[in-house]
Amino acid sequence: MIQVKNLTVRYPDMKTEALADVSLSLEKGDFVCVLGKSGAGKSTFIRCLNGLQKPTGGEIHFDGQDISFHNEEQLRKVRRQTGMIFQHFSLIPRLSVMQNVLTGMFGYRSSFKNLIGWFTAEELALAKKVIEDVGLSEMAYRKVEQLSGGQKQRVGIARALAQQPKVLLGDEPVASLDPGTSNHIFTLLTEMHERLNLLTIINVHDIELAKRYATRILALKDGKLIFDGPPEKFSDSQYRETYTSEPQTAYFDAGI
Repeated sequence: MIQVKNLTVRYPDMKTEALADVSLSLEKGDFVCVLGKSGAGKSTFIRCLNGLQKPTGGEIHFDGQDISFHNEEQLRKVRRQTGMIFQHFSLIPRLSVMQNVLTGMFGYRSSFKNLIGWFTAEELALAKKVIEDVGLSEMAYRKVEQLSGGQKQRVGIARALAQQPKVLLGDEPVASLDPGTSNHIFTLLTEMHERLNLLTIINVHDIELAKRYATRILALKDGKLIFDGPPEKFSDSQYRETYTSEPQTAYFDAGI
């Protein structure tokens, strides 16, 4: 579904590359967790996949089409198929859950319809369904600013699902949540992933979450892909290589 070939990104103010010659293939059904320290290139990688960040070099193929240097109109069509969940929710606080979820459909609609806020019965029914799927039916018309962090992230997931995407992307979607809520969110993401047969790619700091829920782990360090494989193959030595240059005790002994 997505093929990445020699992907490289260098920001103008950086001496080193944010991503350096990354190559891999991602297929429908993969639940991928991307690990790495802050600054390792995780967010840049996710942003490249939906066209928010243009590569400096290399190629990204989506369903066989090279999207690396698409113009903005072409990228809009790609983004329709890639639902995005953000760390800080990126919701409109003063609007209701329903109104925020409906914005997930904007990429398929005319600017005029979006401006006047007119939605078909089918679109409203879809929004109600995805809100129900994330367990927020009773809060559908409550303002987002009145919700907890975990509830807001559920709204973010519902908004992404309203796009009816082929690919679900998450940039540290549980980084600001407590461990219990993080587990609930990952359980929900797994349920949606399996039921809709998605390609899901999530940036995460928590190695325990990655090993519990992912079918595949990618590890980035200094912009380079240093691990690509199943969770059970991600060893203590690979953990240490990913997160530090100094020898440390195993992550489970260190209480991480």
